[in-house]
Parts: sequence; C-alpha cells; structure tokens
Amino acid sequence: MNPDAPRHHLSYARQLDAQDPLRSYRKRFHLPLQDSGHAYHYFCGNSLGCQPVSTRSYLETELRDWEALAVEGHFRAKNPWMPYHEFVALPMAKVVGGQVDEVIVMNTLTVNLHLMMVSFYTPTTSRFKILVEADAFPSDLYAVASQASFHGFDPEQAILKVSPREGEHCIRSEDLLHIIEEEGESIALILLGGVNYYTGQLFDMPAITQAGHAQGCLVGFDLAHAAGNVPLQLHDWDVDFACWCTYKYLNSGPGGIAGCFIHERHISRTDLPRFAGWWGHDKASRFQMGPDFRPIPTAEGWQLSNAPIFPMASLRASLEIFEEVGMLALQEKSRALTAYLEFLLKEFTFPFSFDIITPSDPNQRGCQLSLLTDEGGKAAFDRLEQSGVICDWREPNVIRLAPVPLYNSFEDVWQFAHILTMKDLPNSK
Repeated sequence: MNPDAPRHHLSYARQLDAQDPLRSYRKRFHLPLQDSGHAYHYFCGNSLGCQPVSTRSYLETELRDWEALAVEGHFRAKNPWMPYHEFVALPMAKVVGGQVDEVIVMNTLTVNLHLMMVSFYTPTTSRFKILVEADAFPSDLYAVASQASFHGFDPEQAILKVSPREGEHCIRSEDLLHIIEEEGESIALILLGGVNYYTGQLFDMPAITQAGHAQGCLVGFDLAHAAGNVPLQLHDWDVDFACWCTYKYLNSGPGGIAGCFIHERHISRTDLPRFAGWWGHDKASRFQMGPDFRPIPTAEGWQLSNAPIFPMASLRASLEIFEEVGMLALQEKSRALTAYLEFLLKEFTFPFSFDIITPSDPNQRGCQLSLLTDEGGKAAFDRLEQSGVICDWREPNVIRLAPVPLYNSFEDVWQFAHILTMKDLPNSK
C-alpha cells in the first residue's frame, strides 16, 4: 500500500481491496443490478443477504431428484430428504458456537421464539416478567406480549422494558445488569436481541447470561442480526436458548428457514413443556405411528414437521461459504469495513446532518452503522437508490447501513460516502 495515499481518497479504498484476503468471495454472490447493468452498492444485507452464485445448483439438484424420484427422493436422492436437516446442523452450529446436538434448523424466527417460550417461559405468581429491549424488533414485542397474555398476565405488568438513558440511543451494559439484579426475583425470562436491529448495538451476551442465571432467570436471545454477523459462543456462554433467521447475514433467501439453539442441559429433559410434532419424535420408532410422543434427546426434539428441502438447500449453499471462511476471518474484515465507513462519515462533509447512533467500540457492534438524520435525511435516502446505492430506512429518521464482509468492498464504502456528499445526487440508473 502506498503510505502516502490519504485515507479519504478512492485510491486508498482500492488499495485496501487489493490487500483484502476475502476479496474473491464477492464474485461468489449475485449483486443486484441497476438498469445500466452496473451493480448497486448494496448495504442491505441486514435485511436480505445477496444470493450465492451456487444457490441455483443446490436447488436444481433437489428439483431434479424430485422430478426423477418423487417420494423415493426421501431415501434415494443425492442428498436424501429424510435426514436433510442433519446436513446443515454442523455448519450452523459452527456459526453460532453450539454443539451439533444443540442446534436445529426449522420453521421461521417468530415461530421458533414461540416454541422456545412454551418450554422456557413458565411463569409463576411471583416470577412472571419478561425482560426485553424497549425498542426490540416489533415481532418480538408482539410475541412476548401474547405469551404473557396466554398465561393470564397483563402484558403491561409482565413485560419489563429496558431503555437507554435520556438523551442516549444505546442501552448501557451497566444499566441492563443493574435491572437484572434489582428485578431478578420477578423475572422469569430475559429475551434480548443479540444485536439491536435499530441501533446496531451488540449486547454483552455472556455477562447478561451470567447475571440472569445468578438471579434464577432463564436467558434467551433473538440473534436475527447477530448470526453470521458476529462470532458467537452460545454453548460456552451458557445461554439457555437462542433463535435466528437465515435470510439476512446467512443469505438463505427471502423468508428463508430459521435456526434454534437449546443448551445441552435442556435437550434431553422430558419434563419441559413443549408443543410436539412428529418430526421431533424418536427416529427409531417414528414410523410406527404410535400415539405417545417420545422426543429425540437433542434439539431435534423440538421439530414439528419434516424438513422443507428447498429452503434448506438454499441455506446449504451459503453455509458452505461460511465453512470455508470462518467467523473470525469475517469479523476481522467486518471490523475494518465498518471502521472505514465510520471514518469517512466523520471525514466528509454532507448536505444534511446526522449522528451515528451505533457504538463506536467495535466490541459493541457488528457490521452495521445507523445514522440518525435531520429533516433532510429522508430526501437523501430517497435519492441514494437513484445513484446506485441500496440501504435501509427505518422510521422515523434512521438510515441503516450494513457493509457485509462477504460481498461488500472498501470501494463500495467509499462510493457510498462520496455519493452522500452530493447535494443533488446524480441519476445513474
């Protein structure tokens, strides 16, 4: 690298790309195209990840086997459908830091959250509260409120919401731990986002889990914005359960199948309440069609129905890439990309005002920066797509940016910042 190249120049970004050990992976993804045929600068992987080039071949394999074998594909397909969910268990376990028997891919995210709360939210008259972020993703808030109501509690009393201090945007770790200590005896379940969708704040999951357990609380996490984004060690952190979707950083496609972690100390317990389905039944006797449910003594025991093959095939294509790269290498590039974006957003001059509300500490964020804008923010956002940028707007006034290390480049980051400096953005579509 030319040591004299200023960091805010395009040449510097291109030098960073030339030295990037993961630069070749960009070619293994389809980036959305503008009308001109040029790729968009895509910063929306925290909403929907780009399609791996290999996804089509994974799906076509299953389509051919369905065409040629029909029901016999359950046993004779190249990748037999009967045990298909087992093919994704190990690579998914590596992504979230779980043991293979603690991880299952099934259903969708909110469905899995409800299934986990059936087992792990068992309130009593004295211990009935659920601790959540006040600005958690709405689906999570709906889910916990409906669970509280189902058990006969008033959500206004049962849902304990933690907020940032006045004038701040992120929740201080010490404030969260203080609430757990003060309210712990009344908290049945702590259910937080590993990474907050709005601010991009990464929570201290090991400290939260330890604090919750010290007060007798069960601890679960919604990892929709953490799985595939930041390194996780769910087993070692002693987390009770976690759920996540796979269509964001894990690139499984729109509405893709979700994942679930259940700690090994729980997986063989038959005393836990659960909503049972036949695919969670003991494999050896499943097809005897007996009337009594005998759960598989792994996370598989929470399955309801047989595997949806096509969504799982799509996920396999992406997990193959994660197996090659590894989460630590992804984190290294992620931190460099996000830090460079942050630098440019502080270095350049823009025609509207904003504050970066994502923590600056790389230990408290993944690959997302959220910009809290003034009244000019929405107009700037609306013009960005016309200029070849796709990012995300969240009401009332936040632009979310996710520089994903698998397919975003340092030049992408520079081009975004450069385009944002323009008062009248050019139409490049």
